[in-house]
Amino acid sequence: MIKSKQRAFLILRYCTVLLPLVGTVQAGPIDPAFRIVEIDPNPGRVVYAVTSADVDGDGDTDLVVLTENRVLWYEQPSWQAHTILKDQLPEDHVCIAARDIDGDGQVDFAIGAGWPRGGVLHWIHRKEDTEALWQVESIGEERAIHRMYWADVLGRGRSQLVVSPLNASVGDGVRLLAFEVPDDPSRKRWPATVLNSSLNRMHNHLHLDFDGQKAVDTITASREGLTLIRRNGDEWQSQLLARGRDGQADANSNGAGEVRVGRLSSGRRFLVAVQPMHGDELVVYREPARGQGEWSATVIHSGFRRGHALQTADFDGDGDDEIVFGHSDTPGKFGVMVWSSEDSDGASWASTVLDEGEVATEDVTVADFNGDGRPDIAAGGRSTHNVRMYLNNAVR
Repeated sequence: MIKSKQRAFLILRYCTVLLPLVGTVQAGPIDPAFRIVEIDPNPGRVVYAVTSADVDGDGDTDLVVLTENRVLWYEQPSWQAHTILKDQLPEDHVCIAARDIDGDGQVDFAIGAGWPRGGVLHWIHRKEDTEALWQVESIGEERAIHRMYWADVLGRGRSQLVVSPLNASVGDGVRLLAFEVPDDPSRKRWPATVLNSSLNRMHNHLHLDFDGQKAVDTITASREGLTLIRRNGDEWQSQLLARGRDGQADANSNGAGEVRVGRLSSGRRFLVAVQPMHGDELVVYREPARGQGEWSATVIHSGFRRGHALQTADFDGDGDDEIVFGHSDTPGKFGVMVWSSEDSDGASWASTVLDEGEVATEDVTVADFNGDGRPDIAAGGRSTHNVRMYLNNAVR
């Protein structure tokens, strides 16, 4: 599908029911229209995280929201809210990851809480009473726990819970940890493996098979920049891919705070980063030819405040991944936007604003929320306290 700056990018605004078309944004660089659905105007003081899971086991993808003291899930297609955790863990709850932890065929959730003063890891599972709050079980502790994802970084054939604290808890650097699920996760200790302990202010990380060796690697966004961490036998190696913001007198103004990976239709990969942490630059790093040398950097957006949310997906089915980006503190301009490559090399990018001044974006997630085979977007707000969804109307 050929992109065109002249195509109109239509945005339909929804509350809980469909509202009339309120306008068009000209020069949209991606083809699909997005319908805006107001999922919840105020689920909590801060919407720290949004993710997806089939919570009720009906085959649909539901929306899951983490606030400072609650976990809620919104049932597709009515988006009715259900609270499954409330005031059972220390505030603030900061990260969440879905998985069937106990092997009963139903999804459970790992949660990081106590942010930023302490750091506790728990997992929750449902009780027989489907209306009751879920049961809380302990995993462990790690100060300043900040992000978590499931990935088989240890090559066990079963995913581990990989967590990254923001600040050092033991020694001089952050302990990037992989917690293994024991055979009785409610009663037995979750063994932890340290993947790296040399980086600082690690704001996020991701997992991928970086070199095609059929092993799961990790890329971190920290004060040092973007770092590849991978297993070599019984040892863990790190390789700096990009320094991010560099050369600032204040060390905390260097590096990167968010990172995601995407792929262009040409097959070339790119990394996209917010730099530095909570920064004011959105930067695309293009993979070097034949995988050798430094990744070339292009600043595609700047001047915003507190860039904090980042995802990639192919929304219009043309083979190029787009970039979903949200920032939270830019007066009157915070919100959600999509960036699309204008060439096969990823050297030039154009943007479309999906939502301006309505969601002070703390987090975004991408999933097919209405079962039509197209990726959609959900966003959670900080100072705006709200949750919105952007349903993809692409014609493929």
